[in-house]
Order: sequence, then structure tokens, then C-alpha cells
Amino acid sequence: MLGFLDRLRWSAERDAPFPDPHRAILARSVPQVAALSPEARAELEGLVNVFLAAKRFEGAGGLEVTDAMRVTIAAQACLLVIGRCEGEPYPELVTIVIYPRAYVAKVSRVGEGGVVVLGHEVRLGESWGAGTVVLAWDAVIAGAADPGDGQNVVLHEFAHQLDQEDGASDGTPELPFLRYGAWARVLGAAYAGLVDADGRGRRTVIDRYGATNPAEFFAVATEAFFEKPRALRARHPELYAELAAYYAQDPAGPVEA
Repeated sequence: MLGFLDRLRWSAERDAPFPDPHRAILARSVPQVAALSPEARAELEGLVNVFLAAKRFEGAGGLEVTDAMRVTIAAQACLLVIGRCEGEPYPELVTIVIYPRAYVAKVSRVGEGGVVVLGHEVRLGESWGAGTVVLAWDAVIAGAADPGDGQNVVLHEFAHQLDQEDGASDGTPELPFLRYGAWARVLGAAYAGLVDADGRGRRTVIDRYGATNPAEFFAVATEAFFEKPRALRARHPELYAELAAYYAQDPAGPVEA
């Protein structure tokens, strides 16, 4: 629960005027904002104010962080919490690290006989449970530029942040107690369907990367929900309804008669 001083601080940030240069960045770099209602756009701007005041941005690989980078990332991240956030968005998140392009991360896996095998993997982003999101700036730009392709690294990694708020990365974010059953049933069935489709080589509206595990399924389904909402609703109406209830948004709009 928010403390009194926190409420005052974040309320003041949300109510502060949104800088015109930041609004110009949104118009230029985050076309999804133009599709929001005036009320939702005003809420997003307030959330971005808070996000920028609360989070630290760090450049990596020689990158110098600019306001355009900060605002572009903050706006996409805050799209996920419109209508759901009273205080600080992503309260456990401290730092966003930005690389200029895809980067190499160290990875480990358990091989045969329980031997830990170390290696490297090229990545566009990752979400750590310890308060950090890492992003490749060229992937951020590409994801924001085409809001209908179902590929958005910021939405993906910040969906992981929401998933991890309860301490586990398992594809189930914090929910009202009575909704866990429906969530498990609907998302479990949709995940199993994607795994089957992936095994058969069939393309679906949900990216096949979501077949990796339930956590990745939630992140990929979130990308589809915000970027291909009508297709997702048409092909997976129960999944769309669960995500719409969780995100308190209906990006597909009214069903046409």
C-alpha cells in the first residue's frame, strides 16, 4: 500500500504539465499513443511523468541516453498500466539499461549429468527480477515504429516485469484471488495450443516464441493483445477476454455488428 508521502509525490508528478518536447517525441516515435482516447492519453502522460522521475536509465556499449530514448521507452512501458496504476508504475523496477543494438549475454544451462554449461546468447532485451530491464535501442525503435506487427520488445519485457511482481516468473501476474482459476484454465489451454501449433509448424497470431514456457507465453500474448488485438480476439476470444480484464483495456474496440 502506498504511504502518504508516496501518494503526495506521485500525485504531484502525475499532475505536472507534460513537457511539449516529450509530447513531440510521442507523436514521432510511439504511434500507438495517437489511437488512445483523450482520457487515456492524459493518463499515459501522467504515468510517463512518474516513470521518468522514478527510474534510472543507463547506457551500455558506449550509448549515451537521450530524452527521446527515455520517453519512448517510458511511454510503451506505461501503456501496460493505464487504468491500473495509482502510484509508481513498476514499483520494484529501478534501472533500465539500454544497449545501442542486440547484445551478447552470458547464459548457463544444465547439461547431461547435471553439469552446468556456460555460453553466450544474442538478445534484444531481458527482464531481471532484481529491478532491472535491459533493452536494445534498435529493437525498441523497430517495435514502436510498427504498432501492428505483434513484435514489441518493450511490451514484452515489461510484461515480464508485471509477471515477476509476485516473486515468480511463471506467466501468472498478481490477480484477484477469484480470478486465478480462470486464468490458469484459459492461458493454460492457449499455451498448450501454441505448443501444439509450433510442433506442427503452423503459424498463429501469437508468436511461436511463446511456446518456450508459460512466462514467455504471457509476454508474447501481451504483444499480440496490444498490437494485434482484433486478430487475437477473433481467434482466441477467451484469452483476449482474460487479458482485457487484467489490463483493464479493450484495444480491439467494440465488436462490429
